[in-house]
Formats: sequence, C-alpha cells, structure tokens
Amino acid sequence: MENGTTVHAATVAGVTLVADLSGAFFWEGERLLVVSDLHLEKGSSFAMRGVLLPPYDTAATLSRLGAVIARYDPRHVIALGDSFHDREAHGRLDAADRTTLASLQRGRDWIWIVGNHDPDLPRDLGGAVADEVAIGPLAFRHEPTGAAGEIAGHLHPKARVSRRGRSVERRCFASDGERAVMPSFGAYTGGLSIRDLAFAAIFKSLAFTAHVLGDNRMHAIAAARCS
Repeated sequence: MENGTTVHAATVAGVTLVADLSGAFFWEGERLLVVSDLHLEKGSSFAMRGVLLPPYDTAATLSRLGAVIARYDPRHVIALGDSFHDREAHGRLDAADRTTLASLQRGRDWIWIVGNHDPDLPRDLGGAVADEVAIGPLAFRHEPTGAAGEIAGHLHPKARVSRRGRSVERRCFASDGERAVMPSFGAYTGGLSIRDLAFAAIFKSLAFTAHVLGDNRMHAIAAARCS
C-alpha cells in the first residue's frame, strides 16, 4: 500500500480532522476526539450464549482508548454508538474497568451517542447521553444516512487491497470529503467491506477514499481500487 503517512488528515465538509491509526478522529480546533463502536463486553455477551472468548476485550479496548486520549488530551470525547455490545453490557463491567472508564472521563466532556446495540444507555456511566450531536458543519450520529457533514459509525468499514500478488484486509475510514463512516474501535469487532451495497447507499458511487489503518501508518486508497 502506498501513500503512507504517520500523520494523516481527512477533510469532511470543510473541516480538517486527524485520522488516527487507532481508528479515532481528532478535531484539533475543538479539541474533540471521536471513536465509534467500542462494543464493550462483547466477550461476556458471547460467553452467555456458550461461545467462549478470552474475557479481555473490554480491558483491551479501554487501554487503546486511554492511549489515544493520552496522545491528544481532548477536552471533549464523543463515543459514536454501540459503545456496549448489548443492552445489559454496562452492568457486566467489572470494578477495574469501571475505574478505568471513570479516569478517562475525568476533566472531559463525554458524550455517549446511542446505537442499535445500546439504545437504552443508563445515566450513571458518567458523561451525557444523546441521539446525535451537531457541532458547526458536522453532525455526529451512529447510523449513517448519507447526509452532507455526517460522521457516523455502525458499518465497521474495512478495505481489501491487493499488491504484489497478495491481499490484505484492514479497517478503514470511508469518506468522500462530504461525509465519513468511521472504523470500529473495539477489540473484538469485525468489519464490512466498503464494496458492500450498504456503502453504495451512502456514497452513491465509488468516488470515495478508504483511509486504511496499516501496521504503522495510514494509507489513502481510492475505493475503486479496493476489492
């Protein structure tokens, strides 16, 4: 994959955002960090259905979130929906993870956007709960509608890129400059190909860019070049 950079900018509706290698957006002018689809307690949700996964996804996700918060020291944080894997997941957080979450929120304005997995977020998690948030020309919501200025999650975009006889599949931001869909941030989350019809409904064509999360840097690749 070419065009690799360690500091990567993506413009949405005239606003320049840092697309971080972790899968977060940072809006420097607003000191705003945005993450999507944490899916906390997905492992314990699967365990309740008899599918045993190592029960470390919440701690791993919060550790990654802590690292990106330390990197940018945001004043505001928006968690863009599906922060918890199911309606009861917040109740399964153990004491250590609750303490970590509280420490990440301390001194910051924190907004939980409701998602389809967690539509009834409790009010005792710290921060505020909202259906969506508008700041300047940008609107932050969970499910994408294709509206201009929209930053959404929900679809967990990923891109498959072939090079020199081999292909790799990675999480990505999908954006055409007017709207963007963010990658999932959670440790146990999967992804949906940007060539899926769900993305065609949002972007109307393949004239958008996959900002692909590589091992050590970001890569901007035309969606038409992804399979």
